[in-house]
Amino acid sequence: MTTKSQDRRKVRLSRALGIPLTPKAARYLEKRPYAPGEHGRTKRKADSDYAVRLREKQRLREQYGIREKQMRNTFNEARRQDGLTGENLVELLEMRLDALVLRAGFARTTAQARQLVVHRHILVDGQLVDRPSFRVKPGQLIHVKAKSEGTEPFQVAAAGGHAEVLPPVPGYLEVELDKLQARLVRRPKRAEVPVTCEVQLVVEYYAAR
Repeated sequence: MTTKSQDRRKVRLSRALGIPLTPKAARYLEKRPYAPGEHGRTKRKADSDYAVRLREKQRLREQYGIREKQMRNTFNEARRQDGLTGENLVELLEMRLDALVLRAGFARTTAQARQLVVHRHILVDGQLVDRPSFRVKPGQLIHVKAKSEGTEPFQVAAAGGHAEVLPPVPGYLEVELDKLQARLVRRPKRAEVPVTCEVQLVVEYYAAR
């Protein structure tokens, strides 16, 4: 799939879900805040409870760019932990390496963050990690490989080039952007995580299946 077709897919998906999945999609949603297709502007009929829950689950999954199997496995893990399952789910997703690379400002989009990890540019506590799903533990340091620091994408990041399209750095991360490093200081709390999601609807979706 080409980059342009990926962009088109993300824009269309963003419009269908009602949330911007990329900076480009955010610009489109400002101009066209309705679903794609010939009936996008018309008042949609009331969705069934199942459709509402499904869309909310898809919203959360697409914001992290993960497959359904990964989502379900994380949900099952969240359900086994103490506390509210929905909040646990978002907190566990947020501790993925690719999610934290994005939050730190090293990348512009979730897809770019994943690519940086897969292409072996990212270290955790000095060890190369090429799995976007790697679960970062509180206290661990995420940083860019020395050989990669001088490349253009990371120079742009270090200069704060993605700041205008990203939310402020959340309180669970300590970031030294000029050094291209970030530390997860504690487990994220759902209220701090910059994703759009009614987590209880996601819980209800999986509980009913």
